[in-house]
Amino acid sequence: MAKYFSACILFTILFISCKETKKTEAPQPEKELTILEKIAYANGYENWNKVEELKFTFNVDRDTSHFERTWIWKPKMNQVTAISAKDTLVYNRKDMDSTAYKTNGGFINDKYWLIAPINILWDKDGSTNELTPSAEAPISKTSMQKLTVVYKQDGGYTPGDAYDFYFGDDYLIKEWVFRKGNQAEPSMSTTWEDYTDVGGLKVAKMHQNEDGSFKLYFTNLEVKTN
Repeated sequence: MAKYFSACILFTILFISCKETKKTEAPQPEKELTILEKIAYANGYENWNKVEELKFTFNVDRDTSHFERTWIWKPKMNQVTAISAKDTLVYNRKDMDSTAYKTNGGFINDKYWLIAPINILWDKDGSTNELTPSAEAPISKTSMQKLTVVYKQDGGYTPGDAYDFYFGDDYLIKEWVFRKGNQAEPSMSTTWEDYTDVGGLKVAKMHQNEDGSFKLYFTNLEVKTN
């Protein structure tokens, strides 16, 4: 009986010790987000899987001229509808003929202007990136963080191009520079402003150069979610 009683006490002590060990285990640290993920999530990336349809009109005002075209994109179906003043084309990005391929070049360009902060995360395997903690933004001349994204030389519509994204502590892009072929001099510098929330995505509706002679902006923004 004494042995049985001692065994019970020992078992109880071991059981309590196990419970105490579990209680005092340190929680596992969350995985640190990459800089691409921080920027994408700041722009609503966590809501992207809910998007069934994204519609937008891409506008460019250059001095006295105006250009626009409208896109309806169903990302889960990979279907795009291109609407211009001349005609309408519906195509699937997985099966494009020469006409659709040419039109898709415009879609890639316009989509990139719309959601570049998310696009750079999608493109991570086809590009390199480098973060500069403090750099002078090209238009405002204020100090911001700078992320340089350089696309690889093979594949895509504009291989080898580079983009410098300028942003603050909120990871929302404020300005950017496009450098064709990763040349040292800027090919274009514009603002990212007039942010709006559409379907859980944060979108900068207005982009303009320093003197305002070039304006690229989005209208008719609509998102359908599941």
